[in-house]
Amino acid sequence: MTSPEAPGLQRREGISLGRLWGIPIVLAWSWFVIALFVVVVFGPQVARAFPGIGAGAYGVALGYALLLAASVLVHELAHALSARVFGWPTTRIVLNLWGGHTQFENFNASPGRSLIVALAGPAANFLLALAGWLAVPLFEPQSVGRLLADIFVWANLLVAVFNVLPGLPLDGGRIVESAVWKATGNQDKGTVAAGWAGRVIVILLVVAVLGLPLLAGGTPDLMVVIIAAVMGAFLWMGATAAINNAQMRLRLPAISAGRLKQPAFSIPVGTTVQTVRKLVRDNPGAAIVLTGAGGQPEAVVDTGALLSVPDDAAETTPINAVARALSPGAYVPEAAVGQELVQFLAKLPGSEYAVIDRMGRVTGLLHQSTVVSAITGKPFPGQNS
Repeated sequence: MTSPEAPGLQRREGISLGRLWGIPIVLAWSWFVIALFVVVVFGPQVARAFPGIGAGAYGVALGYALLLAASVLVHELAHALSARVFGWPTTRIVLNLWGGHTQFENFNASPGRSLIVALAGPAANFLLALAGWLAVPLFEPQSVGRLLADIFVWANLLVAVFNVLPGLPLDGGRIVESAVWKATGNQDKGTVAAGWAGRVIVILLVVAVLGLPLLAGGTPDLMVVIIAAVMGAFLWMGATAAINNAQMRLRLPAISAGRLKQPAFSIPVGTTVQTVRKLVRDNPGAAIVLTGAGGQPEAVVDTGALLSVPDDAAETTPINAVARALSPGAYVPEAAVGQELVQFLAKLPGSEYAVIDRMGRVTGLLHQSTVVSAITGKPFPGQNS
């Protein structure tokens, strides 16, 4: 089901082309970049092939861009409709600079179903190529119609073959993902493997475009190098994103409030600075959480401010004078783990959370930066590595 914000999102993302089988279709603004590229590059070639066509050559080139967009749309519809068979909701289909993508809502998948949905797209393009090949004889040789029919066949073959290459973010990457998923029982391990396979494809692409011409004693074609560079960057970024996201999900089961917490003890609001200083000396490295009359965490003592209170005032100064307030409800059970912990913290304001045991007693202090670092595997900005 499309969310209420979807029409606004579609307007910002591109032009809404309506719906097919209830699925919103969006033509992204970036699509016009590739359309312009096709017109500029192929227009002169059409003009040379048909000298009398004049400016119409660029119209034919635009027709090629539209045929390519239609082929990508069929490809994405095949993904969406095959996913619908398994009950996976489709948010929208977007046609963009890189061809297109189909956005699904959350769903439960299996290796087999994921593979079927992924390969439905290339299969649709192979069928379109076959249909185009059967239609080619219907057009007169050396005609514009014959040229477009030939282009349609080759474009669909290119889209199909390119997408079945076994590496993410390409559809064929689901082959690797599903195989590893089936063998290990873990989809995220399959995603990491498929992401690395995608990186290998980029390396092979660079070797083919640059290395083969040089080995043959020639010079790489500049246009081919530019296209390969753009596609390689797209594939590398997609593969890297897939690897990073999967690695974060793999870390989640090991992430718990109890394991990540800073040790802490609680004291009632109103305790004097002098009393707390002794507790700090006896418990180095521990945080101090202030609790209200009902035992609910309310604030965290600022150790620097605690030590700055003059000795002659420490006996009469309440500890809450040197504490920073916790947001209302900012406490988590120490048993919270993985996705449960992340979802729990996402609902809480602030960046510090008291950790409590089953009896409601404070056992630690959890910092948002610590959780982020544990999930990403990288130091939080401003955090010591």
